[in-house]
Amino acid sequence: MTTPSTDDRGREVPSGTYRLQVTADFTLDDAASVAGYLADLGVSHAYSSPLLRSAAGSTHGYDTTDHGHIDEPRGGRAGLDRFVAQLHEHGLGLVLDLVPNHMGVADAHESGWWWDVLQHGRDSAHAGAFDIDWDFGGGKVRIPTLGSADDVSALEVVDGELRYYDNRFPIAPGTEGGTPQEVHSRQHYELVDWRRADDQLNYRRFFAINTLAGLRVEDPEVFRATHALVVELVENGAVDALRIDHPDGLADPKGYLDALAAATGSRWTVVEKILEPGEELPDSWQTAGTTGYDALAEVDEVLVDPAGEPAFTALDTELAGRRVDYAQLVHDCKREVTDGMLGSEVARLQRIIGDLSGVPAEQVTEGLAELLASFPVYRSYLPDGRAHLDETVAAVKVRRPDLTAAVDALHPLLGSAGTELATRFEQTSGPVMAKGVEDSAYYRWARFVALNEVGGDPARFGSTVAEFHDAQRHRAERRPESMTTLSTHDTKRSEDVRARLAVLAEIPGEWAGLVRGWLGRHPLADRSLAHLVWQNLVGAWPLSRERAHAYVEKAAREAGTSTTWTNPVPEFEDQLHALVDAAFDDATTHAEIERFVARIAPSGWSNSLSQKLLQLTIAGVPDVYQGTELWDFSLVDPDNRRPVDYDLRRRLLARLDEGWVPPVDAEGAAKLLVVSRALRHRREHPEAFAGYAPVQATGSAADHAVAFDRGGVVTVATRLPVRLAGTGWGDTGLALPTGAWRDLLTGTRVVSDAGGVRAAELLAQLPVALLVRD
Repeated sequence: MTTPSTDDRGREVPSGTYRLQVTADFTLDDAASVAGYLADLGVSHAYSSPLLRSAAGSTHGYDTTDHGHIDEPRGGRAGLDRFVAQLHEHGLGLVLDLVPNHMGVADAHESGWWWDVLQHGRDSAHAGAFDIDWDFGGGKVRIPTLGSADDVSALEVVDGELRYYDNRFPIAPGTEGGTPQEVHSRQHYELVDWRRADDQLNYRRFFAINTLAGLRVEDPEVFRATHALVVELVENGAVDALRIDHPDGLADPKGYLDALAAATGSRWTVVEKILEPGEELPDSWQTAGTTGYDALAEVDEVLVDPAGEPAFTALDTELAGRRVDYAQLVHDCKREVTDGMLGSEVARLQRIIGDLSGVPAEQVTEGLAELLASFPVYRSYLPDGRAHLDETVAAVKVRRPDLTAAVDALHPLLGSAGTELATRFEQTSGPVMAKGVEDSAYYRWARFVALNEVGGDPARFGSTVAEFHDAQRHRAERRPESMTTLSTHDTKRSEDVRARLAVLAEIPGEWAGLVRGWLGRHPLADRSLAHLVWQNLVGAWPLSRERAHAYVEKAAREAGTSTTWTNPVPEFEDQLHALVDAAFDDATTHAEIERFVARIAPSGWSNSLSQKLLQLTIAGVPDVYQGTELWDFSLVDPDNRRPVDYDLRRRLLARLDEGWVPPVDAEGAAKLLVVSRALRHRREHPEAFAGYAPVQATGSAADHAVAFDRGGVVTVATRLPVRLAGTGWGDTGLALPTGAWRDLLTGTRVVSDAGGVRAAELLAQLPVALLVRD
């Protein structure tokens, strides 16, 4: 087995990674058992979800409670050692996911630091680790726990602790005695009605999750304490590379990455940073790039037919009762967030500002909310991104001239890099964007949900091949070691669901007819939400009734238009669940779904293979999310975290290695062929993936081919397969350099002459090819 490649600084760079969700149900020993399979698949590194001790029952690990230990239910330190030993035995490394921004505090007793802060208040040795506004709370941390304001009657003192049902809290020394309510009144914390979290909380959170308390990792002591184990794992060779969760929550992402690089010897590191179209990471960051949502959008878009946009827009307008202005929708969703669940964060900004000369307080609050709702990217990193702030101020003055005085006064304050106000504004704009767009607007605008993906732009309906090539040349020049991905634990739909839904853009009239029929038979007052449901059911079909019900309930509550998480509307949700049941129980509807899915599935498979080969061979480090080397028709979490059948994958890979070229069918072995051959070639021949040059297609179906030369290997992929089926490749050719070429997928040998290579000959068995000189 070859060793991983290195960059010009001698830093080890993975050739390919495989994401594993390590949980109490899929432990480190289970992960160790698939190390041989991952090596056979072709990756150079396993890529693990967070492994530090986390909240009891956590299924994701992003709620770290103790940075000094590996989570015991996942296998503990001994399990990690066994996992790493197996990886090393098979020549693999480990990429570890880190969570520097916040700490899990759902159960105060599980988090020693948080417990100590609650017990000793400002005098706690860990008081400086958490981002708490002590003055606003009267010297107390406000904990949104109570079911109502007068629910303090349920408090009890048990075994020297204050209890509220199953919640345990410490009692400060010398404050015992009296009624539970009197004991509570003497503490360094105040248990308050959970509804007060929206506007009266005094500690920073991860988004609006009260049980994830923000850490001040910009403090060198906090950094050292939270990273000591990770640094040890890097130094002893257990961990080779790092993935950093949510850098936008940090006070100083650049400073954090500098400190991390210094502590870990500048290991290959990527950041979970969502870039808006056209946005770049700051050049000064010590990172190889992002975790790949930007690449996901570029690959998805080239497989969507822009010609389908008018029909989908017309259908969406019909169902919504108006033409949806997506930009306005995003703004309004973000204002709901600033005025609702993140009101506490806006209020903290207001407190920092205090009196702003000549501007009424309510105007300052409104100005802050409008600036946050209008910010075009997740955040700036002053002085990087100052132009985004300037642009936003100008836009708000046009939208709300009544706020001109307020935003003009705020502008220089928010632009002063390193100040508390500017930093907290930056830390707030990201959560406003995430909650307003990913978790609201994406569920409300159902025009074409294949595009409603993290890092994407639903208003951009597909792209051209030329635009794809421009993006990939740029990627190869700017961030050639950034990660690329198609599915993650956070994607709204798996790559294969999106690939199937992309087919609908080629047959929008047929789709609209089906949707109108289903809505007629199974009406739902929220017709846009119904359209979202039908798209996802068709995209993931066949799926169990239980999975479908779980998805639609989450989708409806995230949309927040007809029911919500905090105030569910049973009548509406009953109708919604009845719609799902109709997909299974109504004979006509069920038969129509079955027929339609059977018809579009082959085109979806073609899109999936093209999508995967493009992602695996463009510039960057390709990641494969667990299980997606076969078809995987998953919806949003937790649906995308179901168990993976590795025995099946081993058997199929063994057959492929015996020379089997599988058909493109429901088994999905064709995708495993594409994944394994592309990953192996990247690992064994890194020099063949060092450049990027488009390969021109000519002829009647030239628009259906996406092809490029990486400098020794050529990728060829099919797009818009429905339209292609009606015409065939005909005289279409690919302008490859003259000579013989061999397809690593099928073994097909072709010879390029002055006219290039005929697409029909090259793509006779599969809709994709991976060519090397023969």
